[in-house]
Amino acid sequence: MRQFLFRRIAGMLVTMLVVASVVFLLINVVPGSLGAVILGPEATDEEIARLDHQLGLDRPVLVRFGAWVAQLARGDLGSSLLHGTPVARELANRLEPTILLALLATTVAVGVGVPLGTIAAVRHRTAVDVASLGVSLIGISIPNFWLGLNLILLFGLYLKLLPTAGYTNVAVDAGQALRYLILPAITLGLSNAALIARMSRANLLEVLRQDYVRTARSKGLAERSVLLRHAVRNALVPTVSVIGVSIALMLGGAVVVESVFALPGVGRLMIESVQRRDFPMIQGLVLMIAAVVAVVNLAVDLLYTLLNPAIRYA
Repeated sequence: MRQFLFRRIAGMLVTMLVVASVVFLLINVVPGSLGAVILGPEATDEEIARLDHQLGLDRPVLVRFGAWVAQLARGDLGSSLLHGTPVARELANRLEPTILLALLATTVAVGVGVPLGTIAAVRHRTAVDVASLGVSLIGISIPNFWLGLNLILLFGLYLKLLPTAGYTNVAVDAGQALRYLILPAITLGLSNAALIARMSRANLLEVLRQDYVRTARSKGLAERSVLLRHAVRNALVPTVSVIGVSIALMLGGAVVVESVFALPGVGRLMIESVQRRDFPMIQGLVLMIAAVVAVVNLAVDLLYTLLNPAIRYA
C-alpha cells in the first residue's frame, strides 16, 4: 500500500506539472498585450510597452516559463497581475463557496442518483424503470444554465422561498450561506445525479445476473439481504468511479453555475481571470483544479478496498 501511495502521489505531481506547463505555454502564445487590457483603449503604445516591461511580459516565453517553474518549486504561485496580491491568497478567499457548493452538489447527485438507479434495476422492465430512465435522460440533456435560470424564476421570483444571487460567509451566518447555496447545488447536482443513476442501474443489473447472487437467493436469504449485502455493495465499486468523474465535472460546471447565481467562488474567478488575461491567476487555478481531480481519483482508488476487500494494491 505504501508503494502504491508513493507512486500515485509522484504521478499526481507530474500530472499537475504537465497540465500547468501546457496551460502556461498556451496562454503565453496568445496574441495581444496584457498591458493594453489593463490600461484600456486610450493608452499609447509607449505606455503599453512600459507596463509590459514592468510586468516582465516582454521577455521570451521560455525564459518566463523557466522562471515560473523555479518559482513554483518554492511553493510560490506568483502574484495576480491585476489585483497585485498573491495568487494563493486570492484562491483562499474564493474557496469557501466553491467547496461548499461541490459538497452539497455531490450530496444531491449521490443522494438522488444511487437510489434512483437502484430502484430502476430492482424494478427492471416496469413502469418505474421506464420512468427513471426518462428522468435520467432529461436530467442529462438539460444545460446547467437553463436549469439554474428556471429554478431562479420558480423559487426566487414566483415563490420567493430562496435567494437567487450572492453569498454570505459561513462565519457571518451559516444558515443564510446554506440558503444561498441550495439552488446552485440542485442545479449542479441534478445533471450528475442523472449520470450516476444510469450507471448505478446498469451496474446493479449486471451484478444481479451473477452466480453468487443466485446462490444467495437459493439459500433462502431475504431479498432485501441479497440486495444490500451482496448486490448493491458490489455494484457500488464501478459506480464510485462514476461519482469521482462527476466531481471533476462539477468543477467545470461550477464555472457556469457560479456565474448564473453570482457566487464569488473559484469558478467565477476563473472567468474573470480569462477575460482580463491574468496569467498567473489562470495558472494557479488550473493547478488547483488538477490537484483536486488527482486527489479525488486517489480517494476513489482507496475507497475500492473498503467496498471490496478482495481488491488489494501492491
